Amino acid sequence: MPFHRPGPGVPPTIGYEDRVEETGRVERVEETAAAYGELVRGRRVARSFDPDRPVGAAVLRDLVDLASRAPSAGAAQGWSFLVLRRPEDVAAYWAATAGDGPPDRWLAGMRTAPALVVAWSHEQAYRARYALPDKASGTHAPPDPATRWPVPYWHVDTGMAVALLLLGAEAHGLGACPFAVPTARVAALRTAFDVPADAVPVMVVALGTPAPHPSGPPTTPRPSRRRALDDVLSDGRHGRPLPPASPGG
Repeated sequence: MPFHRPGPGVPPTIGYEDRVEETGRVERVEETAAAYGELVRGRRVARSFDPDRPVGAAVLRDLVDLASRAPSAGAAQGWSFLVLRRPEDVAAYWAATAGDGPPDRWLAGMRTAPALVVAWSHEQAYRARYALPDKASGTHAPPDPATRWPVPYWHVDTGMAVALLLLGAEAHGLGACPFAVPTARVAALRTAFDVPADAVPVMVVALGTPAPHPSGPPTTPRPSRRRALDDVLSDGRHGRPLPPASPGG
């Protein structure tokens, strides 16, 4: 913001009120950034839940509202979210997707989640959006998105929406775990919940109050630490590190 209020006879100087206003704005920005960083860095995957503590409909609506505010190519918003919060619906999900035989430790933990959100992508929404006049003449126009789009953005954008949902769950104090639907079970899942045949389940998120961490070895080997920032960050050229503090920013 300018440090003076423009107008006739107003000199370009910083007045007391302007200093107070700008200082307050900077403090709010810093507080917001700190709170967001704490939220993101504190997020952890929950692998088991308290089945006796349901997730309310209002919270689920808020989480999907947050997810639906993700960016999408051409503002196509080619996603939908199936919320399963009733015990019979959650049971129907597992009946359609889990297969036969006793569950392993991971699946047993996921089955304790009182709510599931299935995120679906819809390619047709992107085809329709890019057939409109403002997009049809561009380099990403139909009819062949397989060659015009470098990646299937309907899946990418739905993944970004799920990321916002996960952060929303963290903000609500909920545990969450994203996972995939087995390919061989997708058709059964669509049938169980009357989902259109062109919808693709990109991800499922289990939600609930985290249960105390169980004792014993993990179900799968896990990295001993999160990858270091300098392992994934490059500055100007691939593999060139970005200094922690550099002149001009």
